[in-house]
Amino acid sequence: MSNVKQLILMPIMVCTALCFSNTGIAGEKIDETLTINNATTVTIENLSGKVKVIGWGKESVHVEGELDDKAEKLVFEQSGNTVNIKVELPNRGSWNSKGSELTIHMPENLRMNFESISSDVAIENLTNNVTAKTVSGDIKAENLKDRIELSSVSGNIDSKSLAGKVNLSVISGDIDDHDSTGRLQLQAVSGKIESNTQAREVFVNNVSGNTQIKLAEVDELKMSTVSGDSQATLALQHSGVVKASSVSGSVELTFQQGVEADFRLKANAGGDLINKLTEQKAINAKYGPSSKLYFQTGNGSGSVRVSTVSGDVIVQD
Repeated sequence: MSNVKQLILMPIMVCTALCFSNTGIAGEKIDETLTINNATTVTIENLSGKVKVIGWGKESVHVEGELDDKAEKLVFEQSGNTVNIKVELPNRGSWNSKGSELTIHMPENLRMNFESISSDVAIENLTNNVTAKTVSGDIKAENLKDRIELSSVSGNIDSKSLAGKVNLSVISGDIDDHDSTGRLQLQAVSGKIESNTQAREVFVNNVSGNTQIKLAEVDELKMSTVSGDSQATLALQHSGVVKASSVSGSVELTFQQGVEADFRLKANAGGDLINKLTEQKAINAKYGPSSKLYFQTGNGSGSVRVSTVSGDVIVQD
C-alpha cells in the first residue's frame, strides 16, 4: 500500500475503531456472594435503577442482577464491621441510562443503609435498623422491624407490616402505610398521607396535602397541618391524648362509641366547631370571630385538644 493510501485510510480506521468502542453495550451481569465475618451493617449505594433488598437466614450477602451500561464497577466488600455495596459511575451527572437493577439478599438481623438519587428500592424481611433515602425514587417496604427511617423527596413510600419506631417522610410524594405497629411518625409537605395502622403512638405532620388515617387503640395522636384536610378514625384509650392543629384545613375526628374524654376545641379566626358527640354547642367570642367548644364524655379520662385558625373541626363517633 502506498504512503498516500495509508494516509487516507488511517483516519477512517481510527474513526471506525472509536465509533465501535463508544457504542453502548449491555451492562455487566452480576452474581456474587460474600461470606460475612462479624458484620453488623450493610450499606448500599446505587444512583439510579432498581434495587431489591431481601433479608434471609444465611450468614452471607448475595448480589445478582445487571449493572448500568455506564458503570465502572461494583464495589462489594467487607470493611471492618460493614459490608459495602456500591455501583461506581464515571460521571455522577450522567442520567441517560436505565441504571442498575440489583437483587440483594442479606442476613435479616443486620442493619441496612440505602442511599440513592433516582433509584427505586424495595426492602423486605429485615429485623434490625433500616434506613433508606432517595431523591426521586419510590420506596416499598414490607415486614421490617426495630428502627425504620424511610425518606424520599419526590418519590412515593408504600409500606406494609412495619413494626417498631417507624418514621416515613416525603416532600411532594405520597405515603401509603398499612398494618404498622409500635410508634409511627408520618411527614409530608404537599403529598397525600394514608395509613391503616395498629400503632398506639402516631404523629402526623402534613403541610398542604390531605391526611386520612385509620387507627386502632391509641394512647397518643398528634396531627398538624396548614392547608390540607385531616381525617382520623380511632379508639382513644383510657388517659389517651389527642392533639391536632390546623390553619385553614379541616380536622375530622371519629371516635369509638362511648369514648370518655375531655374535649377542648378552639377556632381563632372563623371556622365551625361541630360536636356530634353531645348536645353541647360552640360559644362565639363576644368580640372577634373566635369560638370555643368545651365538653366531656363519660368520665373524661382522655384528653382531646384541637385548635384551628379558620378551618372546620368535627368530632363524632
